[in-house]
Amino acid sequence: MAEKGIREFDAKRMIAKGLSNFTKSDLKLETKQVLISPDTNLDDLTGEYPWLENEKLVAKPDQLFGKRGKNNLLFVNKNWKEVKAWIKEHMNKKVTITQTTGETTGILTHFLVEKFFPHEEEYYLAITTGRDGDTIHFSLKGGVDIEEVWDSVVTLEIPILSTIDNLDFAGFLPDELGDKREKMTEFITALYRMSVDYHFTYLEFNPITFVDGAIIPLDTVAKLDDYASFQCAEEWKDVTFPKPFGLKGTKEEQYISELDERTGASLKLTVLNPEGRVWTLVAGGGASVIFADTVADLGFAKELANYGEYSGNPTRELTQAYTRTILKLMTEKKDSKGRSKFLIIGGGIANFTDVAKTFTGIIDAIEEYSEALKKTDVKIYVRRGGPNYKEGLANMRKMGKKLGLPVEVYGPETHMTKIVSMALQGKEV
Repeated sequence: MAEKGIREFDAKRMIAKGLSNFTKSDLKLETKQVLISPDTNLDDLTGEYPWLENEKLVAKPDQLFGKRGKNNLLFVNKNWKEVKAWIKEHMNKKVTITQTTGETTGILTHFLVEKFFPHEEEYYLAITTGRDGDTIHFSLKGGVDIEEVWDSVVTLEIPILSTIDNLDFAGFLPDELGDKREKMTEFITALYRMSVDYHFTYLEFNPITFVDGAIIPLDTVAKLDDYASFQCAEEWKDVTFPKPFGLKGTKEEQYISELDERTGASLKLTVLNPEGRVWTLVAGGGASVIFADTVADLGFAKELANYGEYSGNPTRELTQAYTRTILKLMTEKKDSKGRSKFLIIGGGIANFTDVAKTFTGIIDAIEEYSEALKKTDVKIYVRRGGPNYKEGLANMRKMGKKLGLPVEVYGPETHMTKIVSMALQGKEV
């Protein structure tokens, strides 16, 4: 699992559209919202969203950071003319925000504008995913300072392989909810079912309230398991995974992201340490987590240079471009202490990815960078299984001999992480 934050706009859009599929009642959310970017023509918006001129509005940045009110970045109960002026004032502005994790400086580029809901009560609701199961959190004291009243939060644990229908779900909600308790129970039950089906790893509403008997999430934080993007393509639609506020992607990361957006396959790359000695070229999201964890468990976390994956049966050309990007970064300079570098080409046993075809793209890139790999003293370890894997592994062996590169090749008979310990420690895990 690799959880990534999504915009509040996307989270509310997805929930408003999909929640009714997980309940037998007429439960639904009212959403009047619009996402504004530097390319948005503010003067044209009222044609598509006429409610902007008829409602009181809320405007706030939508860039994966919280404490917007405390950072004076929450514009509440304003008309459209006032909101337009406020956004123009703040668009592309460099600001420093203060959160519980410290200060971060970045550029404001995306804003959420939505209908303002006058309200009295503010509650806190969150669904979190952990190794041993899921947890639902609720408090009657929602708002910006939930951390200061965390002892008011009640929790319901949902162990792995359990369902929400097997638990005393309504029983954990405080009696003080009164006649709102049934509606909140219904909402959380449907929301939890949806979060599982949509592969949310984190959902937080702070605050969430009632307006005229309807539940309204006022402020939302959400994260998805981005490795479920293929199976959830229909549910997620146009969801994006923006960089955390203040974090600029490298040009290589941006390039791979652009490739990813143009294909039905999956191509992900995060550069962790460009001077690291351990580089991975991994097929599959689950495998990428396993390989990264193994590198860390062996004591080489600081040497792990990148994190990412290719999957979904990418073409030879895409695999070559992805591999070329990693090899370019890997061979830009030698290790400062003269030590070897390691390229781990791994993955589980593929279901439908043609191993021979994707390996052909990898081989193309390695041939292109063969001299640079030798100069940088790179040792290559390969482990793979799946359709046409024998042909793919044979081609890898031939490539190593042809180019004079140190390449060790293994099939599914070898444990997936064994090549990591062989490379880094010269022995099995």
